Amino acid sequence: MGTFSGNARTLAGLSARALGWTPDTFWNATPEELAASLGTGDTPISPPTRAEIAALIERDANGR
Repeated sequence: MGTFSGNARTLAGLSARALGWTPDTFWNATPEELAASLGTGDTPISPPTRAEIAALIERDANGR
């Protein structure tokens, strides 16, 4: 585990790039707000199934 300042720097950079947050917005956000904004909830997102991928490829191939 890193230091508080190192972890904070990493999270501040991530929130700036991914969310467009300014340093002031980052430092005034709660850890819960940051986690919710970054989508780090407990509900995992499953990858697309083969059928979903095939449907996307078909849709793209037909220009729809």
